[in-house]
Amino acid sequence: MEKRVFIKDTNHVGKKERTRDFYTAFLAQLRERKLENDVQLIRVADIGAYNQGFVVHIYPDDFLYSNVEMQDIPRMIEESILGGKKIDDLVCHHISKQFRIVLRNCGVIDPRNIDEYIVHDGYQAIEKILSGYTPEKVLEELKTSGLRGRGGAGYPTWLKWQFTRNVPSDQKYVICNGDEGDPGAYMDRSVLEGDPHSVIEGMMIAGYVIGATKGYFYIRAEYPLAIERVKNAISQAYQYGLLGENILGTDFRFDLEIRLGAGAFVCGEETALIASIEGKRGYPRPRPPYPSVKGLWDKPTVINNVETLANIPVVILQGGAWFSNIGTGASKGTKVFALTGKVKNSGLVEVPMGTTLREIVYDIGGGSASQAKVKAIQTGGPSGGVIPEDFLDTPVSYESLQKLGSIMGSGGMIVMDANDCMVDIAKFYLRFCVDESCGKCTPCRVGGTQMLNLLERASEGTGKREDIEKLKKISLAMQRASLCGLGQTAPNPVLSTLRYFEDEYLAHIEEKKCPACRCGALFRYSIIQEKCKNCGLCAKNCPAGAILGDRESGYTLDQEKCTRCGRCFEVCRLGAIFRG
Repeated sequence: MEKRVFIKDTNHVGKKERTRDFYTAFLAQLRERKLENDVQLIRVADIGAYNQGFVVHIYPDDFLYSNVEMQDIPRMIEESILGGKKIDDLVCHHISKQFRIVLRNCGVIDPRNIDEYIVHDGYQAIEKILSGYTPEKVLEELKTSGLRGRGGAGYPTWLKWQFTRNVPSDQKYVICNGDEGDPGAYMDRSVLEGDPHSVIEGMMIAGYVIGATKGYFYIRAEYPLAIERVKNAISQAYQYGLLGENILGTDFRFDLEIRLGAGAFVCGEETALIASIEGKRGYPRPRPPYPSVKGLWDKPTVINNVETLANIPVVILQGGAWFSNIGTGASKGTKVFALTGKVKNSGLVEVPMGTTLREIVYDIGGGSASQAKVKAIQTGGPSGGVIPEDFLDTPVSYESLQKLGSIMGSGGMIVMDANDCMVDIAKFYLRFCVDESCGKCTPCRVGGTQMLNLLERASEGTGKREDIEKLKKISLAMQRASLCGLGQTAPNPVLSTLRYFEDEYLAHIEEKKCPACRCGALFRYSIIQEKCKNCGLCAKNCPAGAILGDRESGYTLDQEKCTRCGRCFEVCRLGAIFRG
């Protein structure tokens, strides 16, 4: 069998250049030995290990190596690829406690080769369905599975499909929502890059159930590799007779095309996404009617995100009962998270629903990346909320996160430590929503800007106590009156930080202090002369030239020039820089 070598830089430091150089060096070594036609070298977005430098997975021997250096390449080729032996000192011992359903093929198959997907049970689900499953039976399996939409709302997948199926129409559509716009999120991109055929198969099954003959991938234009992989997968599926007419010898027909999103966050909302595909400006429209009744070109349309669709083939092959045994309560199966922020092992994480936040942050993520204590976790992106450290033992589910004032969202999970300011965090997410608002409705357009102004006042030391009540009132108005989910959920980060960290808001407003020393107007750096040894390290590292003097006369800090970057505080080894 042909050998495959999967490569991933799991440290995310200088990723593009490092990965390119490593890949080029590996390929050169293979060419020297005339092995380039016998060994497939594949870069992947996910490999299941984190913060382990270059991780190399040699398949089918299943050798997983971590912290691989360029000088290790020759012996990996000689001993593992050619000799079939494991190199003990390179073995990756950091295997996280995951359960991979959506990411089952990522880092295992070559996403450019349809044959490898087929060998790994690919397109068997659609074959099973076309061989004897009625649409009603598929819906029943999905209902039994408890699969809910992974795009954020958590709506039961079977129910969404059933609504669309029940609407009479001469034409229906299936749309894959790959418009992943949350800061720090890359779950959909990884699946599209690493296993595009699983999403295609999920769309085909959706088309069969609802009676659609046409589907569209809506993918962010900023994901060139994902687009390339999906294009290639669609082309291969047509070549194999898996798309087009008379699929697998039946009268089922299904066609697929790709449409590119221009990066507008609001186009992740279903009706705005539909408008974008139709060539219109990405404005949301009032609902009802919902897309299941009146969607693309006014025809009944099912819209599911990438992760939801990637689950579908597994549910059909393994059975709804098997899937429903994974997870907890009304939240079944697994969830993929992009774990980022102040955590040692950042990367994609796929865990069963019901796994606690503490397990994700500490057992998989390795805990705080700094010496500071974990302070909070932000889930759900700009539409989500901040969960304090006190609630880390909460099992992850749609309902539990909602009770805490956050949401599952598409799967962003950002770890924050004691050095993060909650007012600053709320301001960051609100500014994102203000920038991304389409401006169509007044509650979102005006309300978001008013809230941002109030947060700016707090961080500049000019806020007032009554501003907190104003934030709450405007939030309520936006939640009730905004046209789409962007405006309705934009206040969530503000409300959740107010709920758990109101004392920080009061410190900003009443004491004119930022406890985390993040808001530049509310703290100062100064030199403690008794501790300073005139080494000059702070002056050498100050990018603004704000530290004046020399080793003979001593140093002073010019507050007018100081930009509060904190570089002097970081480099001083004597604790001679005061921050506060």
